[in-house]
Amino acid sequence: MSYVAHDESAFVRPAEIEEMELYHPKTFIGKYIWSQDAKVIGVQYSITAIAVGLVALVLSGIMRLQLGFPGTFSFINPSNYLQFVTMHGMIMVVYLLTALFLGGFGNYLIPLMIGARDMVFPYVNMISYWIYLFAVLLLMASFFVPGGSTGAGWTLYPPQAILEGTPGAHWGIILMLVSLAFFIIGFTMGGLNYVVTVLQARARGMTLMRMPLTIWGIFMATILALLAFPALFVSAIMMTLDQALGTSFFMPALVLKGQHLDYNGGSPVLFQHLFWFFGHPEVYIVALPAFGIVSDLIAVHARKNIFGYRMMVWAIVAIGGLSFIVWAHHMYVSGMNPYFGFFFATTTLIIAVPTALKVYNWVLTLWRGNIHLTVPMLFAIGFIFTFVNGGLTGLFLGNVTVDLPLSDTMFVVAHFHMVMAVSPILVIFGAIFHWYPKVTGRMLNDTLGKFHFWVTFLGTYAIYYPMHYLGFLGVPRRYFAVTGTDFIPESAHSLNAAITIATLIVGSVQLVFIYNLIWSYFKGKPAGDNPWQATTLEWQTAHTPPTHGNFGPTLPAVYRWAYDYSVPGVEADFIPQNQPPAQKAASSEEKPS
Repeated sequence: MSYVAHDESAFVRPAEIEEMELYHPKTFIGKYIWSQDAKVIGVQYSITAIAVGLVALVLSGIMRLQLGFPGTFSFINPSNYLQFVTMHGMIMVVYLLTALFLGGFGNYLIPLMIGARDMVFPYVNMISYWIYLFAVLLLMASFFVPGGSTGAGWTLYPPQAILEGTPGAHWGIILMLVSLAFFIIGFTMGGLNYVVTVLQARARGMTLMRMPLTIWGIFMATILALLAFPALFVSAIMMTLDQALGTSFFMPALVLKGQHLDYNGGSPVLFQHLFWFFGHPEVYIVALPAFGIVSDLIAVHARKNIFGYRMMVWAIVAIGGLSFIVWAHHMYVSGMNPYFGFFFATTTLIIAVPTALKVYNWVLTLWRGNIHLTVPMLFAIGFIFTFVNGGLTGLFLGNVTVDLPLSDTMFVVAHFHMVMAVSPILVIFGAIFHWYPKVTGRMLNDTLGKFHFWVTFLGTYAIYYPMHYLGFLGVPRRYFAVTGTDFIPESAHSLNAAITIATLIVGSVQLVFIYNLIWSYFKGKPAGDNPWQATTLEWQTAHTPPTHGNFGPTLPAVYRWAYDYSVPGVEADFIPQNQPPAQKAASSEEKPS
């Protein structure tokens, strides 16, 4: 069997510019607090995002206690229940998933995987993290202001978001909106850094079509965010002005308790358009990095080159472009013209095509591969199952006539969490298990990892599969209590109790993951330089963990794509991207002797 190189070249262009000059701090604070090293900043983003994500996890458990055992816990009342729903949703979507995929994995992996010393603007990168941290602290502060955090729902729809009677309608909503504005400012600083670094700082020979799919996913997601976040930014500023100064961007003429309010002429539906113009690309801001990471995990742990690399790249680009013309499928119940509904239902089905292509390519990559059921591979396969299941229910909600009766039920909660919560979280776990050895030099505990995977994977299905059934029964979402309603049978209440028990079990087992992270950092098995035998540049660094500057005295040159696995006649069964063709040929010739 002969080996045919996919994208191999012995020629690498000479360097056209001098290497960037790095700032080398001398103190602990300079190295690890006010750090300009993208790797340290990536870890800072990750720790902060996971910490605030644990807060949201606790909030979800409290919400489920009320839904599963209504009236049992006196500390849960209708107002703080709505506050918990709102904060849980916003933290998970923006402050955990977006920050972790782009700020955490983006910062750590982009320079390493493209062969750069660091981000092109290290100081701006440092500032972006501290603005993100400030945004998180502002959001957490809203729990402690008079009236508490906002209870308007994570979509923050006006007019109720800033009207008397909604929890946190004063300081709570203002802190939420200002926090979002600062988050977007910080992300914009980081996002411009990611894009410029990918376009301008790649190693010699690292063409765009040789970049790992992880970088393609992060790169495209960053472009989406830079284009979509301004819509959320301006809507946050405008609603802040509506609340604080009495302007009427989103507030129509209103009567409250018999009194005419000062608002006049605003459009609540305008806010919905602005929010979802951000909100649907946000789904892919989270999904595209997950798609890229899963592609790399499958290739490495199945020891097989990715099937249809160029198709995978163009699918990422197509999904990114189409994501801007599907936003109003979240607004079918807003009273839109039926022709608009038809248009957005059609674009929703069209965007499923490149997404389905990616699923086919993952399956074909696994087909006849040398599959190693490592913990990262388990999470990757779990993601494929979960994403397909969640995507199928999206076909229901993308259809206008089916969506109308289902839109305010638990069916939407189930679909959204399968696609936007469980799927990307499984990828995050897989990615952490995969790259933890590079970050720390130690392996995570395999037994604890497999226990954590199976309980999490099966437990989430025990939570969200029954929720689809509750949605078909008409059980509404965001309600504090649904007792005493004739159309909801007793079986639905029993099912809610079972879902709550499953939620508490899955939530508790995340402590096993946290314990594994901490224990392995001190006592984990030494990983070596390349424990997964991967081809990409982050595994070819001179030191593990990589030092500041990443690659020692000289930057690597790239001679091939990132997916040369199970190569016939090569001793190690893979060829690193930075290994010259002559060296590969020599190792092939030496092997028979």
